[in-house]
Amino acid sequence: MFAISLGDGAELKPLEPWRAEEFLAHMDRGREFIGRHVGLPDAAADLDSARAWLQSYANKAAADTGRLYGIWLDGLLVGGVLFRVFDTANETCEAGCWLEPSAAGRGLITRACRVIIDWAVKERGMHRVEWHVSSENQPSINVAKRLGMTRDGVLRESYLYRGVRQNTEIWSVLASDWPVS
Repeated sequence: MFAISLGDGAELKPLEPWRAEEFLAHMDRGREFIGRHVGLPDAAADLDSARAWLQSYANKAAADTGRLYGIWLDGLLVGGVLFRVFDTANETCEAGCWLEPSAAGRGLITRACRVIIDWAVKERGMHRVEWHVSSENQPSINVAKRLGMTRDGVLRESYLYRGVRQNTEIWSVLASDWPVS
């Protein structure tokens, strides 16, 4: 339908249920790497669960409560960004991301997040964009910093992930802090 260039052969476009096979192949390539900090590979364990997960975001988009976009590098799906929460009544949303190892270190997540946050703030009137991240996930914390987010605090042992309690850092950027372009 549409694609936004992220430069260097990368594009950002909607990640929809009809792409379930491609999404599952992507998850299979990055399952261990992605799963170090996020449960997405567990949620997309086979074709049916991958399709169901993508459909859940199609439903969120239809209800205006979430969004999902894939990142393609030279035509190959290598990651994605999303609004896990998109609360228009409170003008608050939560952005997130994942990436397979072959695409890491290229700035793709930062560039893609700038696109979606810019849209959320400037087009949709979001006042606050949050970023929830495990304290152990330094690459994701670095993205929050590159996006100009402020660390609001830590929810100690708030998230049980694969049997281990994780600290969750909350980062945010307010519309008044977001750069005008």
